[in-house]
Amino acid sequence: MNSNIKAHAAVLAGNFFFGAGVVAVKHLIPDVMPPLALNVLRVGVALILFWFMFLLKPTTASIKKKHVPLFLLCAITGIVINQILFIKGTSLTSGIHTSLLALSTPIAITIFAFFLFKQKPTITKIAGLVLGIAGALVLILVKNIAEADSSVKGDLLIIGNAISYALYLVIVTPLMETYKPIHVIRWVFLFGACFIIPIGFNDFTKINWQYFLWHHWFALGFMVIGSTFLSYLSMVYGIAKLGASTVASYIYTQPVFATITSMILFGEKITLVKIIAALLIFSGVYLVNKKLPLQ
Repeated sequence: MNSNIKAHAAVLAGNFFFGAGVVAVKHLIPDVMPPLALNVLRVGVALILFWFMFLLKPTTASIKKKHVPLFLLCAITGIVINQILFIKGTSLTSGIHTSLLALSTPIAITIFAFFLFKQKPTITKIAGLVLGIAGALVLILVKNIAEADSSVKGDLLIIGNAISYALYLVIVTPLMETYKPIHVIRWVFLFGACFIIPIGFNDFTKINWQYFLWHHWFALGFMVIGSTFLSYLSMVYGIAKLGASTVASYIYTQPVFATITSMILFGEKITLVKIIAALLIFSGVYLVNKKLPLQ
């Protein structure tokens, strides 16, 4: 199979894991475990697997001392804050809301680019920001009986998660240019685990293992292996083969996967409010992504 086709397939699979992972989270929390416990399992298992890959194909393992602060900041934004807010927010709102609001990431990247890189705002990007923010506000503020499965607190946590991840993507760029992407991911997860495990250890001890049925184990494996290890791995592979722009364009598929799985497994409904919000957010993301700030 052509390497480009493999890369496209890998990125599509990674976005499927990200999108459908929303449903896996809701299947586990709070029925059999508290939110932070899942964070510990995600980061801990993925960390072991990333470094196990290193043992299979050893290379230079070290990083430069001057880059340690930047690795720490990447770990805090890309792993600690990002994953804690994602799991907690997902447990408090609907799967469709989670996937749509997660599209705030490219919008937030554009805002950071304006301030950090002094990038000149264009009419197209400003219009995209306005549309994206308007869509998020519609999704958060316009509630009805059909929206009982979502909450303002959960929606705001998902937006916080998207902003944190956007900042991570901005500050990790210099490291990706200095080291191989997989090497960066290993160290970011290592530093992230140093925070996540102590923070979530108490919740980890409260996991109700005795209540686990086969579908809970499947959801946990899907989340830990699929939506964490394989997803991060596929994105790194895709960026190396296709470039950041092409990989970023696949973010549009996540709400599709999340919506389909949420409708099938949790009976979520497509409402007029969600359709309007989705159109606004998709339009906003399209406009701000016409030329990615990190390319």
